[in-house]
Amino acid sequence: MRTVSTVFPSVTGPAYTPFLLGRFPGPLGLPGLRWYDRARSRCRFPHFTRSYLGAQMRLMDGDLAPEAATVWELTPSKLGAMHMIGRGLRRSEQLGYGRPLFMLRVAQVHFRGSLQGWIDIDRQIASDVARHIRERRPSFVFAAFTGVDKSSHSFGHAHPLVTDALKIVDGAAAEIRADAEHAGVWDETHIWVSSDHGHSPVRNHDDLAVAIQGEGYKIIGHPWVYGPWDVAVMVSGNAMAHLYVERHLRSRPWWPSLARRWESLATFLLDRPAVDLVLLPHSPERCEVRAPARGAAMIELADGLFSYRPMTGDPLGIGEHTDLSSDESHDVCGGSDYPDALAQIIALAGSSRAGDMILSAKRDWDFRARYEPIPHLSAHGALHREHMLVPLLSNRPFAHSPRRTADVMPSALSALGLPVPNGLDGRTFV
Repeated sequence: MRTVSTVFPSVTGPAYTPFLLGRFPGPLGLPGLRWYDRARSRCRFPHFTRSYLGAQMRLMDGDLAPEAATVWELTPSKLGAMHMIGRGLRRSEQLGYGRPLFMLRVAQVHFRGSLQGWIDIDRQIASDVARHIRERRPSFVFAAFTGVDKSSHSFGHAHPLVTDALKIVDGAAAEIRADAEHAGVWDETHIWVSSDHGHSPVRNHDDLAVAIQGEGYKIIGHPWVYGPWDVAVMVSGNAMAHLYVERHLRSRPWWPSLARRWESLATFLLDRPAVDLVLLPHSPERCEVRAPARGAAMIELADGLFSYRPMTGDPLGIGEHTDLSSDESHDVCGGSDYPDALAQIIALAGSSRAGDMILSAKRDWDFRARYEPIPHLSAHGALHREHMLVPLLSNRPFAHSPRRTADVMPSALSALGLPVPNGLDGRTFV
């Protein structure tokens, strides 16, 4: 077992991209579970917003950058279960997502807040995945089990029901191994168990949309995303949020041009007890980071190297660094409260679909108090260690120590003897 870092936002859907594309989500067009389409090129009139918590989940494949190959498109035989990203999968290669009746069942379970319904879905997926592997022997399988996440939201991530949900994953791995041993293929089988994000307790909810509205701004935020607005509030996880301003613009503005009008809002947000970090993108490769009482710093990416320069303080708590490679930047942040922060902040802040301000919540807080099927007792999405660090377990020794969940996809291709595309954010550990 190794501990590796996931992506920002650390939230299901976007955080599947490292497993299935070997790349961070922002540059691929998935800045969060919810986002606003400033260019109005993907989302339809009248609200131009996206939420993957519902019927729009089916649009995720089309929202992805078309030039980025999925593992489904690169492997000869495959099986996906609860995969959310399915570009390259045929209907016969899908379990769960992609099937209308199953999706209706998922929608009913989600909006009713039925934990037992999620556990039942996990049990069905575990049984179906093991059977398909036994009967079809696909070369690559990705199966997601959502009960751990749902039970964590409902009862807190340390609750015994979370352990019960984990037992379903354990049982699936055990059945797959027993079948592989019986078939004489265990010695050539790789099993990796990981997670797309972590969890931490939530004791306070700061309804960000209501707070900004209270300052006199017109807002939109899911599920009410219609009508004129000054600020679009798009929350994911629920411990991170994108804020969009200047809705008349069709191309991405950058903070230097926005500061005169919107500096007061940034200051207001920094004073909120729920806000830990405010990210202000200055360009596709430059982002200002502010933290209450810890000052501001600038992150830059130039010629493939990262720099972190304190301006009025050290909000990430890592000290000044220049000319770091991707691996070096990961190692520099490894002991801090913000694993892989330099690479993750630049990747998300530079995305054409990211917000003009990006927020990461403090511990014990999240950014939504209304419209959830259940009150959240645990949440994720932020840059904190508890959200960003996940386990990676393997039935084989690692040839190279993995750093990121993005390492899984190129490792799968290497294990299958398939070529690894250029431009990935991960590297093989087999």
